[in-house]
Amino acid sequence: MILSASRRTDIPCFYSDWFMNRIKAGYALTRNPMNHAQLSRISLSPEIVDCIVLWTKDAKDIMQHLGTLDGMGYKYYFQFTLTPYDRTLEHNLRDKAKIEDTFIELSKQIGKKHVIWRYDPIIFNDTLDIAYHKAQFERMCDKLADYTETAIISFVDMYTKLKTNLIREISAEEIIEMSIFIGKTATAHGLRAVACCEKTDLTQYGIEKASCIDKTTLEKVCGCTLNILPDKNQRLDCGCMESVDIGAYNTCLNGCVYCYANDNSATIERRHNSHNPKNELLIGTVADVEKIMERKVKSHRQKQMTLF
Repeated sequence: MILSASRRTDIPCFYSDWFMNRIKAGYALTRNPMNHAQLSRISLSPEIVDCIVLWTKDAKDIMQHLGTLDGMGYKYYFQFTLTPYDRTLEHNLRDKAKIEDTFIELSKQIGKKHVIWRYDPIIFNDTLDIAYHKAQFERMCDKLADYTETAIISFVDMYTKLKTNLIREISAEEIIEMSIFIGKTATAHGLRAVACCEKTDLTQYGIEKASCIDKTTLEKVCGCTLNILPDKNQRLDCGCMESVDIGAYNTCLNGCVYCYANDNSATIERRHNSHNPKNELLIGTVADVEKIMERKVKSHRQKQMTLF
């Protein structure tokens, strides 16, 4: 099983104590986000969990726990989002220079193959234009290139609930110009540039199609071949492998105005206030009358590899 922690919320930043408590307990409970009454018990045994994908905008709080994960035999890597935005778009993040330093510290601690940089999403408005993004992407490549192997990009999707004058549509011409620059700049810094869930084919500009939960990356981190299939529950353009997510929507406190996983601040605050790091569920508790289903999960490991 590939464990995702989490596309739905920033577990490493806000819920690392709960995560480690569940790792030590050997299981976690989750609610189906589409059916709140459906509860599942998910084994977190290292014999079952082939790899953990940790999604975050700030890994500072979880870094103290990584030695424990290593000692228990877990394999993992980070999808670490670092963008050049201030608190106008990302209300509650620490100073970006300090988070960039945390990225470097994390890479030094666990190795650069375990830390993937996400320059994602790319947002345009009156001040965030092509010139700004070119300057920032190059600056960040200069600082981070020695501490990662891959830069994942995407251009913001203007989905229905994203209604703000802080974000505007990006033209096809702007996407092409930005992609050409990103492809060339990443290559010049020794980075592999890939695009996440982009309908536009950017391969001619040196940007491959991304799979954030990628079979090659998983096998490289795990040190073995994996018999794993694409995830049918993701978006059409997503190339990710199947995984099990233990996060919950409307629980992330980063305050990103472009986030698809949150509705409004009042809901987030209410749900966060029902969090207890000692509970089996990330948010809330299980009522006595509720039934818990044991989710069928298994290891995908095939055989050991000697390449890595």
